[in-house]
Amino acid sequence: MKLRDFILRRILLAIPVIFGVLTITWFLAYVIGDPVSIYINENTPVGAIPAIRAAHGFDEPLHIQYFLYISSLLQGDWGISPSSSFRPVLEVLSVKFPATIELSIVAMIIAIILGIPLGIISATRKDQKIDHFTRVFSLAGVSMPIFWFALMLKYVFFYQFTIAGPPLSLIALPGGERYNFTTFGSFDYITGFLLIDSLLVGNIRLFVDAVLHLVMPGFCLGYLTLAIITRMMRSSMLEVLKEDYITLARSKGLTERIVIYRHALRNALIPTVTVIGLAFGSLITGAVLTETIFNWPGLGRWAVRAIFWSDIAAITGFTLLVALVFVSANLIVDLIYGVLDPRIRFG
Repeated sequence: MKLRDFILRRILLAIPVIFGVLTITWFLAYVIGDPVSIYINENTPVGAIPAIRAAHGFDEPLHIQYFLYISSLLQGDWGISPSSSFRPVLEVLSVKFPATIELSIVAMIIAIILGIPLGIISATRKDQKIDHFTRVFSLAGVSMPIFWFALMLKYVFFYQFTIAGPPLSLIALPGGERYNFTTFGSFDYITGFLLIDSLLVGNIRLFVDAVLHLVMPGFCLGYLTLAIITRMMRSSMLEVLKEDYITLARSKGLTERIVIYRHALRNALIPTVTVIGLAFGSLITGAVLTETIFNWPGLGRWAVRAIFWSDIAAITGFTLLVALVFVSANLIVDLIYGVLDPRIRFG
């Protein structure tokens, strides 16, 4: 009962957050310029412009346009994206989102698999060579601009060693979406997750090549999160190792491995889980640069295109989706707290 009330309360508190993000983004998008400009070109008759403006509600006052947009949004109409051949925004989001989620999951797996062990090793070997290396490695991760790191990875591993194959793209055809894979031709879009789709078409070579396409952008996108997780894990572990119950466990003659992984790790993970949850939402926004540089067919590259087109419906749709991901990540983190620490109650 308490858990259900907690979840409901968190959802209700998330509504004004999402509403605020949507409102700010929508009004800022209109600062870019006249929204009707994206619907016209040099061949559009001057007399047709008022009709286009009226058809999309751009002849109404700004606050009326806003309320019309919110009303349509609540009815499941997220608008039409001129930068995507005038397709519904919600349809484009559903097609592009799986690729971004796949890239973000790979980035998060890399960050967790490397970050938590590095943080533990750094804390248990404080002021030793491995600790100094880990701290420098983490400092580099939080300092390097993601676009520069992406360009360096692409230059070294693609142009110099050609470890990953040529980039791929997702093209929209009348019969549906298809992957355009330079090495293997094209094949139908099924789930949107490239690794899953390559297995569903029964092509192992394609699966291996897809993994190679994911490793570089995944590591690039996850490096900042990896650095943050490592630093947080190290700091948390050092604090936990000073606690009295750790001293008691050691006095009982328990091995250091049992003390670290059975007694200290569980409590040290609590602040790290917070970072992991919030970082997952950040990966969606970080994918904007990563996907653009590595030509990954996800939301990030689509959002960049929408910005260049001044596509207000696409920009607000992307922002709203990112806000939903952040709110969901926060809710999941709060629930995991109760699992990791029995002292935390939802009352």
